[in-house]
Amino acid sequence: MARISLLALTVLGLVAAGCRTEEPKLPAACRGAPASIAAALRVAPAPVRLSDGTRLSTCLQRARSDAELQDVGVTFTSVADGLAARIATRDSDALQLGYLIAAARRGARRTNGVGLELQRRLEQTVGLDGPPPARRAAFERGAAAGKRTG
Repeated sequence: MARISLLALTVLGLVAAGCRTEEPKLPAACRGAPASIAAALRVAPAPVRLSDGTRLSTCLQRARSDAELQDVGVTFTSVADGLAARIATRDSDALQLGYLIAAARRGARRTNGVGLELQRRLEQTVGLDGPPPARRAAFERGAAAGKRTG
């Protein structure tokens, strides 16, 4: 009888441990300086990871509070604005911007809508007509890679 009670308590303890509703925290690398995000993007179209191995999409997924979303938003938008300012002259900037936007889209779709406004803001950086025709192919390559691995 004591064995059954001990076994039952053990099983209940394991079930309770597996039923936690605590969500993973926002990785510190997501709150990093825009320069660290920009540096990570330089490997695109290869999978982009932040200094601790975090995907860009994970930053949006895990930003739960207004403060966290604002931190991620300020960082990502700063990087996107810088890339957009140079997109007309460099394929690498178009590719990185495409990756960043697609990674944000990937992360926002796994939220309850909190990341959608940031995603929309990032998409606006390329303007209504999208990237310049001469950079469109590079942008699309980056977007495809960001969709897959961002």
